[in-house]
Order: sequence, then structure tokens, then C-alpha cells
Amino acid sequence: ATAVRALEMAVPGGELVTLDRDRDGDLFHGAVVALGALGVVTRLTLDVVPTFEIRQYVYDDLNYEQLLDAFDDVVSAAYSVSIFTDWRDPVRAQVWLKRRDNGPGRAGEPPQHWLGASLTTAPRHPVPGMSPVNCTAQLGEPGPWHERLPHFRLGFTPSSGAELQSEYLVARGSAVAALHAVAELREQVAPLLQISEIRTVAADELWLSPAYRRDSVALHFTWVADEAAVAPVVSAVEHALGPFDARPHWGKVFTTPPHMVSRLYERSADFTALTQRFDPDGVLQNELLAACFSRR
Repeated sequence: ATAVRALEMAVPGGELVTLDRDRDGDLFHGAVVALGALGVVTRLTLDVVPTFEIRQYVYDDLNYEQLLDAFDDVVSAAYSVSIFTDWRDPVRAQVWLKRRDNGPGRAGEPPQHWLGASLTTAPRHPVPGMSPVNCTAQLGEPGPWHERLPHFRLGFTPSSGAELQSEYLVARGSAVAALHAVAELREQVAPLLQISEIRTVAADELWLSPAYRRDSVALHFTWVADEAAVAPVVSAVEHALGPFDARPHWGKVFTTPPHMVSRLYERSADFTALTQRFDPDGVLQNELLAACFSRR
């Protein structure tokens, strides 16, 4: 979302409204992540950079204690880093390193062994036991960024295809403690989990972004497709992450009470005022918006 430089919206009154990062500043930051509450986005202007190539490498069997001890080194080891674990005991991790083939982040060929983990010699899928045929090319094969930064190839089923997902963002400085909290729940989490991904997200200025004004670590959970069984485990994870002000991903499954969700976003009152400005009659309101951003 931080690539958005300007956006055009059709607002409930029928007008087309354009907001620009340079011209509209704070108002723009309130509108980029807006949950559909302000209008229908009809046009975007995006920042772009010259195309670049990425090489993707995967390491197997990173020890959990080693991961925690060297967490900052692990998540800083490449242009993009994803850590996958199923939280089964003993906890092991798979690390996907996406390195720029030129420019910043290019650091030569990776070692065969790193922090006790081993460089893979065959492609991997994040979910144990699944075929890697739908995954983007690994083993250091260079390719354009849009064919390497995603984990799955365009036009193919991502992940397992039948799943529920949750994701929570905590401040980067709280990441290790938050991981400890999830590890304490592994006996509840693991049986319903397909895979969990850990990644970093840079701070931004977008009011409703889970990374608003704090460098963050995202804890993602891909669950089995059983809503009744998953719901109480999601609640348990949220309770464990509560002390770290974990912000739930808006587009994934969460049970955090609305009053707590709004508390996690310091610009909630400003966003509520913004919805009243662009949609005074509440045409775009729904149950989630009404609960999290009460206009009473």
C-alpha cells in the first residue's frame, strides 16, 4: 500500500475525488487503507522503481533457539526473508531468502550451512508434504522480481488452496517475546495449522495499516479449513499476543473485540471523522465498520 502515490475514488455522493500524497498529506494517509468505507477506488497512481532480478534460496531445519538468538540477523539476511514453521515439537524453521541479483542486498552465493540450517538442493513448498510445483523458482535461479518475491507462481493455486488465514503484526522489538508466547500454545496451534510464516514489515504512515508508525514483525497462520475448530485457537493466539498490542490483518480471520481493535489504532477517531466526511449517510457502512469505528 505504501507504493500508492495518488488515488481516485467514486464517493457515495457520486463525485470523483482524487487524493495525492504530496498535495493532501495526512488526509491521503487516512484514505489509502480505508476498508471500503470512503468510496470505490477507481484509479491508482503507484511509485515504481527500475526492474531488478532476484535469486531465491531456501534453508531447512533452522533450530528454534538459534532462530530466537539470531532473529535480527535472520530477518536481515536478504532483500526479503520469510520464516516458515508448523510449530510442532521440536520447533524447526524453514527460511526463504530472496536476494537481489544486483545492487543493495546482493551478497554472493550463500553458504551450504548457516546458523545450523542446511541449504536445500531441491525445491520446497512452505507446507510440509506438498509438491513445490506451484512455487516460484528456487535454488538460486535468477528471475525478475515479480516471479521471485511471491512464494507462488502467478496463475497457480497458492498455499494449499483450502484454508483459513490469520495474521498479527507486533512491534519488531517485541518479536522474540511474541514468538515465545505462540510457542507456549503449540499443542493447541499445531494440530490445526498447515503452516505459519514470520516476516518483517516496515513502518508506514497509513492510519489503518497494521504497520502504522512501527517497524513490525508479522505472525501469519494458515489454518485447516475448519472454522469451528480454528476459532477458539485463534482467540487463544490473540490472548497470548495481547500484551504486545498485536494488530490483526483486516482481511483475515480474527476475533479481537471491536473496542480493542480501535484502541490499537491511534487514528481511529480521525478515521471515523473521515468516514462521516466522505459518507455522511452511512451508505458504505457495514457490521465491521460500525463496530470498530462507531459514528454515534
